[in-house]
Amino acid sequence: MSIHLHADPKVVEPEDDVESIPSSEEEDDDDQTWEDWVSDSNGSQPCKSLFDDKTLQSAEAALDYDKKTHGVDLNQVCTKLSLDIHGRIRLINFIRKTVRRRPQSFAIYSFSSVIQKPTPESVSQLGGSEFSSDEYLRPVLEDDPLLQLQSDDWSDSEDEGSTSDPDKRIKALEKKLEQARAEFDAYRALINQRLNLIEAASDTAAESASKPRDDDTHYFESYGANDIHAVMIQDKVRTSTYARYILTTPSVFEGATVLDVGCGTGILSLFAARAGARKVIAVDASDIAEKAEKIVRANDLQNIITVVRGKVEDIRLPDGIEKVDVIISEWMGYALLYESMLDSVLTARNRFLKPGGIMAPSQCQMMLGLCDASEIVKDRISFWNDVYGFDLSTMAQEVPDEAIVDVVGPHTMLSDPHVIKDIYIPEVSTRQLDFTSAFKLVSTAQRRTKVTAFILYFDTFFTRSGQPVPPGTEAQIVGEDQVLVAEVWPVGGKPAPQRRASQHSQAERKLERRKTEDEATLKAKEKEKAADVVTSFSTGPRSIPTHWKHTLFILREPFIADEGTVVLGQFCCRKSDSNSRELDVEIRYTVKDGENVNATTSRDDVIVQMYKVR
Repeated sequence: MSIHLHADPKVVEPEDDVESIPSSEEEDDDDQTWEDWVSDSNGSQPCKSLFDDKTLQSAEAALDYDKKTHGVDLNQVCTKLSLDIHGRIRLINFIRKTVRRRPQSFAIYSFSSVIQKPTPESVSQLGGSEFSSDEYLRPVLEDDPLLQLQSDDWSDSEDEGSTSDPDKRIKALEKKLEQARAEFDAYRALINQRLNLIEAASDTAAESASKPRDDDTHYFESYGANDIHAVMIQDKVRTSTYARYILTTPSVFEGATVLDVGCGTGILSLFAARAGARKVIAVDASDIAEKAEKIVRANDLQNIITVVRGKVEDIRLPDGIEKVDVIISEWMGYALLYESMLDSVLTARNRFLKPGGIMAPSQCQMMLGLCDASEIVKDRISFWNDVYGFDLSTMAQEVPDEAIVDVVGPHTMLSDPHVIKDIYIPEVSTRQLDFTSAFKLVSTAQRRTKVTAFILYFDTFFTRSGQPVPPGTEAQIVGEDQVLVAEVWPVGGKPAPQRRASQHSQAERKLERRKTEDEATLKAKEKEKAADVVTSFSTGPRSIPTHWKHTLFILREPFIADEGTVVLGQFCCRKSDSNSRELDVEIRYTVKDGENVNATTSRDDVIVQMYKVR
């Protein structure tokens, strides 16, 4: 937008019917005043009325016309509101802008308020706040003569009217001229500043729109600290299950090339090297990769394990390796899919896994059930109802909109679980990770119990062949008193307990021991060949808690369930639009008595609730 401001009184475009401005000598002779020059200057520019489309020959004529025709004296209004030059400019542009936008109704402005068209009558009622926005400093009409016309109230009456001394009068006029120039220079600077800010904001918005959204930086930074890795390694269910699978499945790992996606400290890579892998490539995009490399060297495994820093989507495998035999990764997040790390694992599968290669784990199942989460509700929601005698329940209003990650006991399960998503990792695609699944949950409550939440957890499976587990296969439940790690290898490098020596000679004992070991190894291999060995773990309430805990979807409308009460519904899950590593979940459900389960469901019976998993 171009803005033309004639602040310099010497810049005049004379017309044929207007006499040229006299020289300084003529000015002295004629005693021409500042007002005379202003009158001449504005007289050369046609000016539009503020309230209709009539065009007058000058700004003064337009003001006089508005005063006589519409009863509005602009100078009087400016005096009444004590407006400076900027306020006067805002007022003129305010009147022109609203008239030009909505000649017969209302105008809606960027500050989201509705302003009635200023009629001549309403102008006299203005208080000033209506046109205080700096948007009214931008001219509505280019070269608007009214913006250049000086109000009578701005004249220096004392300097000009209190003396007939020509010298003093000239000095007063010169003072007014400098003041006018300064004011218009300030106006021009302010307009330019506003336009520059608008352009800068537009450029920033355009740059933000064209720049890809970054959902990864914070995610990878969070895995650079020690604490999160300590929590994962100390999770006995998680770590010992991976160890048991890797160290007891030689047909998969002996002599294999293994890719560890999101290696963290490298613990899975260390297991694979101990299991006889020929080459292990450990990949991680976070700062933990530097420590993983030191850990590999500390364990003298640098000839087997190579740590690669970077995203698996971007890296190239080292040592000229194109494909791998096994991809192992601990990618699971809260509610299984939170963090979206499975997307990276699937990318690694598509880029690097040999045909017939093994994915470990090979399968995960998302399990949904009814839950009595009354203790969680009490701690997270009801707590706010009375805090030292005050009602702080406002704090709890949005709690049910967020999935809660916490631990509940096995007694809180009020139904058998339903598999709402069965993910077979060798074949699933990323687009299938956004899904809608129907479910039917039947209450197993022995007495009338309030259902306050849906509970979500997942079961994880590893197989020697990489094939899907048979339908109905249940994941292993780990009790509090079960020994896991010691079954795999001696803890702390201590040798296994020795029995008292027998009466046989040392050579006979050695021969007998070797024979026993050979027979045991042979039986193990035969057993492994005969059946596809399944290694698994569950994160559900019946197993000891894992670091994944349980994901709870608190109900805004809890309901009472008896034994046999049926809950029918749909579970919808997809990546969040605002952050691809978060999840948006929608649960639609209806509650039926066991006897009326086949009755028609009306739309009014269906309850819909939305959740964020983050």
